[in-house]
Amino acid sequence: MTEEPRLDLEKSYSAIRHAAQHEMCVSYGDLAAASGVAWNKARLPMPRHLEKLVIIANERGWPILSAIVVNKNDVGTGKLDGSAREGLLAAARLIGLKVDDPEGFVEEQQKKVFEWAKTAPETLGRSTDAEAGQKGRGSRFIAYMQPVLDALRALGGQARPKDVCNWIREHEDVPEYELTNTVKQGQSTFENRVAWARLYLMKAGFLNAPARGIWGLTANGRETNLSHEEALALVRDLRVSLPDSGDADHAPAPEQIERAATLFDDPNRRFWFAGASWDEGDQLERFVREGIWQNGYDDKFSELVAQLRPGDLIAIKASFVQRYNVPFDVGEKPVSCMRIKAVGTVTETLDDGRTVRVDWEVLEPPRNWYFYTYRTTLVMADRDDANARRLILFAFAGASQDYEFWLRQPYWARKYGGRSADTELDITAEEETAELEGNEAEHPHYGIENIVEDGCFLPQTFLENVLHRLRTKKNLILQGPPGTGKTWLAKRLAYALIGSNHRNVAKARMRIVQFHPSLSYEDFVRGWRPQNGGGLALVDGIFLEAIQAAGAEPDRHFVLIIEEINRGNPAQIFGELLTLLEDSKRKPDEALELAYRHYDGERLFIPPNLHVIGTMNIADRSLALVDLALRRRFAFVTLEPQLGEAWRHWCVERCGLDAADIARVEERLTALNNEITGDRSLGSQYRIGHSYVTPLDALPSASAGAWFRQVVETEIGPLLEEYWFEAPDKAAQARKRLLADFPE
Repeated sequence: MTEEPRLDLEKSYSAIRHAAQHEMCVSYGDLAAASGVAWNKARLPMPRHLEKLVIIANERGWPILSAIVVNKNDVGTGKLDGSAREGLLAAARLIGLKVDDPEGFVEEQQKKVFEWAKTAPETLGRSTDAEAGQKGRGSRFIAYMQPVLDALRALGGQARPKDVCNWIREHEDVPEYELTNTVKQGQSTFENRVAWARLYLMKAGFLNAPARGIWGLTANGRETNLSHEEALALVRDLRVSLPDSGDADHAPAPEQIERAATLFDDPNRRFWFAGASWDEGDQLERFVREGIWQNGYDDKFSELVAQLRPGDLIAIKASFVQRYNVPFDVGEKPVSCMRIKAVGTVTETLDDGRTVRVDWEVLEPPRNWYFYTYRTTLVMADRDDANARRLILFAFAGASQDYEFWLRQPYWARKYGGRSADTELDITAEEETAELEGNEAEHPHYGIENIVEDGCFLPQTFLENVLHRLRTKKNLILQGPPGTGKTWLAKRLAYALIGSNHRNVAKARMRIVQFHPSLSYEDFVRGWRPQNGGGLALVDGIFLEAIQAAGAEPDRHFVLIIEEINRGNPAQIFGELLTLLEDSKRKPDEALELAYRHYDGERLFIPPNLHVIGTMNIADRSLALVDLALRRRFAFVTLEPQLGEAWRHWCVERCGLDAADIARVEERLTALNNEITGDRSLGSQYRIGHSYVTPLDALPSASAGAWFRQVVETEIGPLLEEYWFEAPDKAAQARKRLLADFPE
């Protein structure tokens, strides 16, 4: 079978050089044609192909050659837009350049390429160029094989990789670009090359297999000195396969791959992220010195601490908000950051219920992880969750964070899609390094007692039970007659769950939607929507947005409130996500494919930290019975009219109404509700709730009679007319009895 043609660096170089000599641009299709490759075969490998060319050019002091590679419609103008410009900016980041003015940067690089072309060599010459290494196989790491041996001898025969690299930097001439450029896993090019050198030395028998992160010389290694030619011959003889890219400089370091591969080999191993900030200050130094981690709370996280086991991996982290000096461009918007200060292995759990022994390794310098962060003191990362696995690999295997990946995710794409600074959060430079261990998730600013203070007349024990059901069942419906405070209570239960009623916190972690007969799956979950520029786009609805937000901050609670949940068709609106609502299915391995997918195989699950509260008016004649499948996935709580001591106290003490008048209001409304309950055409679900007769605050006139008359004439009276629409005299008599003895 004839091998299909592949993109050829030499031919791409020639096409770019030829175009640049005429001060013209070249298209991606032109480069594919130069190698004899059809565009549909060249489209996917093209970015990596150009990346290699950029790296070679940078090593030789040339400008970014891909600056004149544009879309075919822009060859005449040289304009770089969309993915073409993003590709150039990614190339700039790859070689350590910071771009503040993308448009100016493009113009500058294109001019430099045109000028370079006047004296550019005719061929790239990779096969004979010493910089490119043996046959382009990325073998520049060979130059570090003898220095690794020298470093280990000087350091006593064994050392940490970091110390080996430091010794080589001090005693060898390391190019600056090797120190500033990074590979995809986050290491510098220099560190990556040293790691590849270590692999070959180990396979040759000069180094031991790394134990607990320590490199060590064998007896042969202590006596061996390798010239460059001998090292090159050794590599050829060992015939260790390099990645398909043929470039060890930019493939992940083998030691990193080995470490990552063993992270998940034990199905019982857990991964923990823990804070070390107490009221007394940062405990990191003490924890490392004593070889422990300790819970600083007497009344929190005890259940999690009890789950720590020997063999688990644990990282000490600090969470904060950072606006400036982040390694990506989000227009100076504040970004959540988690600084990993130390990592270790749990070796023993102590009997005090607070302390575990840990074999620590301090990270110098600490490593910053952005976007998907944990802010509570102790969190177990879900190894089955794709986002959490990326964090685990970053913290415990030295992997890099792919910022572009996170910025492409819908939640962060919406949050950072614009470049203007966020004016709602007043983040100062000093706050960038402020620890956020003690945030609202750990020290609630809003709880059950606040619900009562706000004017809830339900017993506190009842509210505690309802909140507990919301935590455990995940989905809750508040049902009851009109005016029983269903929506009011739903919001305050949400505040209590997320720990705050602060406007910005509630806005970020609580969403409210109302179901109605015309609401569809396409509105609520995902569907095709017309765009301003014409055409259709697949757009996520409020439910998917809530799911994405909860998935982005897995250690914090999020709430979606659905008002009048039975006014729409819940089974049709939720679609396949109705199955995923169930509390037992809130995990990655229960993920399902959606009716509309952004890509083949896209699957979704509802994270366990997203809670749904529905409200349901059980007196509405127009609504059908709730779907049984919906009932099975929700806990139902019935709210009753609360006309009693707590209500009277609120009206008299808080609102300044006369106690005798309030007693009469309670008596009249109770009598009316008894009549409604006994009416065979109505029933208890049609009773009048206390919200109708509960002022929000002190009344200016302090006249209960005048206020109550207004409520009856404009709210309760019309409702009674609706109830008894076939018996208007009955409604009129009920209204008259309510207002008897109240002055007009």
